[in-house]
Amino acid sequence: MKILVGYKRVVDFNVRIQVKPDGSGVVTDGVKLSANPFDDIALEEALRLREKGITTEVVVATIGPADCQAHLRNGLAMGANRAIHVVTSDAIQPLTAARTLLKLIEKEQPQIVILGKQAIDDDCNQTGQMLAALWNRPQATFASRVEVTGNAARVTREVDAGLETIEVDLPAVITTDLRLNEPRFIKLPDIMKAKSKPLETIEFASLGIASGDHLKATSYAPPPKRSRGVMVKDAAELVAALKTKGLL
Repeated sequence: MKILVGYKRVVDFNVRIQVKPDGSGVVTDGVKLSANPFDDIALEEALRLREKGITTEVVVATIGPADCQAHLRNGLAMGANRAIHVVTSDAIQPLTAARTLLKLIEKEQPQIVILGKQAIDDDCNQTGQMLAALWNRPQATFASRVEVTGNAARVTREVDAGLETIEVDLPAVITTDLRLNEPRFIKLPDIMKAKSKPLETIEFASLGIASGDHLKATSYAPPPKRSRGVMVKDAAELVAALKTKGLL
């Protein structure tokens, strides 16, 4: 069995995002970039399934510019067997990402595809669902527990009403939630070993994918700054202040 893991690079979650002065995007120059936290969880789960003997190979894949290779080496250091880099300098929206991953599925023939439920840069939460539809295979989203037995996966999902457990036939798409696991710490010897692991590069243009990017961001703006708080003497003064602001 083979597992394909989507492994997107994003601005690190500890970085305070700054909007460019001209409103054309966010500042990324000199900013720390790292793996999407949900994708680290996806990779960790794939590695745990390999350690249980359920799968024999874990392949990480990313879509991005040429300098994403250092990011993929991080996934290899974490424990993936191989990496695939689809090279493009364009920003990729969910439908195009799903179509790209489908091409990799056709090439690699994995039994399980594991993605983070969403990326923290756009919070779309769409790629996994779109990929399952294009692949015409089952999906199990927001997974907080995964058990694979034979040709089926039993997945506990986090839903609004609590937890839901479903069983899907393989091949299938699984997307990960935060409580599924805690990704392992990468050790220096693993970083050195990752340098010799296979990393395949594929030009995005060579895949012949029709773009599904129909949305265009026209401008970016930071959230408004919070105004200073106002002290009130009693409830009546609070109600009066809220009425003045048109909130009541």
